[in-house]
Amino acid sequence: MFEPVIAPSASLLGLLQRGRGDGQLHALAADRAEALAALEECVTSDPRADWQVENRSLYYARLYMELEAPLSGLEQHLHHPADVYDQDEGRTGLALAVLGHLAAYGRRDALDLLRGYVAVGTNWAWALDELALRDDDRSLLSLAPAVLARFPEDERGEAELRAAIRSAYEPRPWRLWAAQYPRIAAASEQSPFDLWQRQLNRSGVTPGWSTADVLAWADRSEPGTTAADDGMSGDGEPYRGAVARRAAAAARCLAAVVRRPQDREAVLEAALEGAPGARIAALRYLVDQQDPEAAALIEAAAGDIDERVVHAALELVGRMRGPEVLNHARRWADPDSGGADSALGEAAVQLLADTGEPCDSPLVVAALRRWLSVRGVSGAGLGTLVDGAGRLAAAHAVPALRHIYGEAASSELRGRAARALAVTDTHFARGIAVECLWDCEETTRELAARHVTTTGDVRVLERLRHLAADPAEEAEVHAAVRGRLTARDRT
Repeated sequence: MFEPVIAPSASLLGLLQRGRGDGQLHALAADRAEALAALEECVTSDPRADWQVENRSLYYARLYMELEAPLSGLEQHLHHPADVYDQDEGRTGLALAVLGHLAAYGRRDALDLLRGYVAVGTNWAWALDELALRDDDRSLLSLAPAVLARFPEDERGEAELRAAIRSAYEPRPWRLWAAQYPRIAAASEQSPFDLWQRQLNRSGVTPGWSTADVLAWADRSEPGTTAADDGMSGDGEPYRGAVARRAAAAARCLAAVVRRPQDREAVLEAALEGAPGARIAALRYLVDQQDPEAAALIEAAAGDIDERVVHAALELVGRMRGPEVLNHARRWADPDSGGADSALGEAAVQLLADTGEPCDSPLVVAALRRWLSVRGVSGAGLGTLVDGAGRLAAAHAVPALRHIYGEAASSELRGRAARALAVTDTHFARGIAVECLWDCEETTRELAARHVTTTGDVRVLERLRHLAADPAEEAEVHAAVRGRLTARDRT
């Protein structure tokens, strides 16, 4: 799947793609045709890099309601010829989720679109889950023949039917259908046993119960595994293949078998110069046991020529704990020694952001600024630095955090920046917190409700009352909003 193309943050489309609160406010003030075009673009071309950690559906559904937007664009998107050959649920998932919220708000046209898509669409299971939460029993029962017709009455069809029942997010329709369709009832009864049977029939060689056996097992290849599994992925990043997975399991086994001093010596030797699987397993075991030799061995592994070992060592830095570990991390991240620009230095400052002390805030903020100047507002490690700036109450990180808040394409990262600003920025309650009341992430709206100043801006109280009355809002947001309104009424 291609990375989404995100418009500039100052544009209406860019604001809506990011799910920022200002996006809703600007859309309501913009030309209606322009706002509808931008909204439809967002829903039919999902702007999220990872839909599993970012929310947009309720945000867009609320805007559909505010603009009284027609659903013709969503209907064309769902029934586009691409739906036949594009099996990726991400193509239609956001549109279906938006329709689900609109159906909950009482939009009959949204309900009809979902019903029609269940009958003919590729991503019918998602649409059925949306209907399971909103539709009545009679309408759900009417969909059973169309769904059942998707599964041929042969061995493969029955297996697919059982898999569909097992993977359903909402079981309500299947339970209704099982009462009237014996085939669905039989599949529902058999479905749980399929998983148990696969677990019982799992094949594979298990390690012997000695340190040497476990270390040797860590380097064995699974049947059917190719060298590509342990090499590089297509985008050039180290791939966590069979060696990494087996090494993690072997490390857990080592925790059970390492008992004697000679066992520890064998593990130390493997961590220093063992084969890749055994070395990674040994390093992970030593880190988990907080062994005093672990830091030096991690440092050596981080400079190895085998990228699997290097990648594992850098990941293991984040698992290290203890006061001595922090001293090593400070040395690795020290810019005076040049370590701050190394991969080990970056991993070390991530550890300091996660578990460091107030004295480590200059290193964390320097790393945050360096990240932004080199990589911009993207990358998996940026969120940890943002969290660290907030955890350490690093007030001198505020300009960087504000920049991340405004520019981040990820609403999850923006929410983390907002949480950090809530404890570092003295102007948060009267500034960014107001916008956050319209944010697409419920955790960000909850944060804003708990911190926003309720005087001085007439929009705040109106928004708090609207959130309190919205049945689609999350319970945590309701609790925060009603707590603020109740406290204000008492005063």
